[in-house]
Amino acid sequence: MTHATVPPDTSVLVVGAGPTGLTLAIVLARAGVAVRVVEKAPEFHRESRGKGLNQRSREIFEDLGAGEEATASGIEHITLRKYRGGVPVSDYVTFGDNVPTADTPYASGLIIPQWRTEEILRGRLARLGVEVELGAELTGFVQDEHGVTAALADGRRIRAERLVGCDGGRGSVRKLLGLSFEGATEAEECMVIGDVRADGLDPSYWHQWFDEDGGIMLCPFRGSDHWQLQAAPERDADGTVLPPSPESFQRIFDRHARVPGVRLTDVRWTSVYRISVRMADRFRVGRVLLAGDAAHVHSIAGGLGMNTGIQDAFNLGWKLALVHRGEAAEPLLDTYEEERMPVAAWTLRLTDERLGAVREGVRRAGVGTEAAVTEDTTTLRVGYPWSSLAWGGPDAGERAGGVRRGEGGPWFTLRGPGGPELRRLADEYGTLLRIQEDPAARDLLLVRPDHHIALRVPPSGAGEVAERLAGLGPR
Repeated sequence: MTHATVPPDTSVLVVGAGPTGLTLAIVLARAGVAVRVVEKAPEFHRESRGKGLNQRSREIFEDLGAGEEATASGIEHITLRKYRGGVPVSDYVTFGDNVPTADTPYASGLIIPQWRTEEILRGRLARLGVEVELGAELTGFVQDEHGVTAALADGRRIRAERLVGCDGGRGSVRKLLGLSFEGATEAEECMVIGDVRADGLDPSYWHQWFDEDGGIMLCPFRGSDHWQLQAAPERDADGTVLPPSPESFQRIFDRHARVPGVRLTDVRWTSVYRISVRMADRFRVGRVLLAGDAAHVHSIAGGLGMNTGIQDAFNLGWKLALVHRGEAAEPLLDTYEEERMPVAAWTLRLTDERLGAVREGVRRAGVGTEAAVTEDTTTLRVGYPWSSLAWGGPDAGERAGGVRRGEGGPWFTLRGPGGPELRRLADEYGTLLRIQEDPAARDLLLVRPDHHIALRVPPSGAGEVAERLAGLGPR
């Protein structure tokens, strides 16, 4: 039996069970698309890693039905307490002047450890009937015009209609595709990281101690005794960076914080960070796609790594869903690369700029990492005005505000004043279109499943709405 005649085990195989892969799987499973998620790790990690959801990702979590649980597990408007010479010199509240509005319901990002973010997403996915398959390492795949056959290290084969690599910057999918990963990686580690207890510190603050010769930061987490430590690494007499260890963490803390009696204990995770700025030359090769760090990596300044991956997945998910449900043709998938590659390139530039601002800022007393966070890093202003899916109107391609829980799904939303033409469209495009009647609306606003504006036309423009939806392909 040839690959072409082997029936698929699943519609979409997602490789990697981090936030990107889990988000994608939720979008697909919610749409009724068969999906499997394989993860090479033998167990789920408990590391803080990427510790923040920005405002746009919080909107996505709300759409996915995970927003309330994330909010209950995180810290909003965290206060940065900055020290010089061990003495507190200033406090800064992130997005302290922002208030929620109907269009931007989240005034702040959310400090939440990555293990908890993933736990919330896994729970949502499980409620949709999908469990992550642990200890399932991808070793190869072969694709043909009908699907992809993936090989796992344990000898199993999985036949899928498509495969999406969400397996990180060091993952195998991009490498197996033979894609380049252009960019640069700094030769030396610039930071040590770990999860530690720090009994005696006030968990109301993200403490940031900076001196001329280095610094250390300790960020608290809601409902946890552990903090994320980030610090300039120790060096030996020759200037070589020393690996992180509990003893090294304590020495760095004592040197910069000068807080007697505080011991860093129960170190559960250590890592070193080296800045790498790279992007794949393609995000799609046939039936195989890339998302998140598998497609692009950059500086952690601005906290956009995990968030950009979540937003990649949210962009890709509805397109895969419509194609697999037979409600759109294959060319819709081309718009994933068309839209997200420019955003990834912009993110690389933005995070490099924010890193420079942070490095300059911490040299001055009273300034900490707040330079990393701007209105740009909320990604609320990220849109796709250049896209072939920006069908018309002054704001086509831009984000549509006002995300509300329960709206999410693989359908377009048409907001307008109502009337028989809208009801006719709803009847004709039932599973593809939802109607939101607003008697005060002056236009018809067609919003994509990922809450970006596709089309704005006068109330008489229902025919153009129908034409555009029909242009997506088969139904």
